Amino acid sequence: MSKSIEELKGLSTQIRRDILRMVHAVNSGHPGGSLGCTEFFVALYGDVMNYKLPFTMEGKNEDLFFLSNGHISPVFYSTLARFGFFPVAELATFRKLNSRLQGHPTTHEGLPGIRVASGSLGQGLSVALGAAQGKKLDHDDALVYTLHGDGELQEGQVWEAFMYAAAKKVDNIISTIDYNGRQIDGDTDDVLSLGDLHAKLEAFGWLVLEEKNGNDLEAVIAILEKAKSETGKGKPVVILLHTEMGQGVDYMMGSHSWHGKAPNDEQLERALQQLALDEVSDY
Repeated sequence: MSKSIEELKGLSTQIRRDILRMVHAVNSGHPGGSLGCTEFFVALYGDVMNYKLPFTMEGKNEDLFFLSNGHISPVFYSTLARFGFFPVAELATFRKLNSRLQGHPTTHEGLPGIRVASGSLGQGLSVALGAAQGKKLDHDDALVYTLHGDGELQEGQVWEAFMYAAAKKVDNIISTIDYNGRQIDGDTDDVLSLGDLHAKLEAFGWLVLEEKNGNDLEAVIAILEKAKSETGKGKPVVILLHTEMGQGVDYMMGSHSWHGKAPNDEQLERALQQLALDEVSDY
């Protein structure tokens, strides 16, 4: 690992600052889930995943990542920029006309790090399974990672993909569910309960791991490493990662109301004060 845990924790705070400033600047975007998934992205790109720069779409002999819940693009864009995929200054173009950083990731502008458009929920696992099977056909031992929202699991296509992965023994994929219990219209239990998700995924033939502290960077790294150790054994692997929507900003936590709402000037300042750093490197 090129950065220490403390450096990665500092980077997590910086990424949270980026997320808030990006959505505030255009009064548009999805800060809640982005803030909740920050440790996952920092763990993945800062420690766990094997990838190469400069970015190539093919990704031969390197791990691939597919973001299925594409509305949390702010955390994805900031992570990619902070880990050298494209200039950090480009974050200032988020959601602006002709920007490569659209509200949901797209591929037609060629933004490094983006391999699939993911504006429509429920499709990411299907795409990732194709990539994972392609690696097997190419005798490529690298892994495929995905991230999904828990509310997204209300889409039927996801369950078709869960069934397919187990039936075809796609054991070079690690999928993570952002299990924060909230979606745009309220708590998932109120909108459409997922029931016993752990038992359901096991019944669908997946190896299920669970981490209750999804906003603890060291815990996230550990569960991802555990998942890696379970690949290649005939079963796809899924992580239920319990996170807090809006993590790091007191008035955003504990509610679904910041799923897709930008802070105003006063709210942004209050949030940035809570995310103070000794050395801020805002774009």
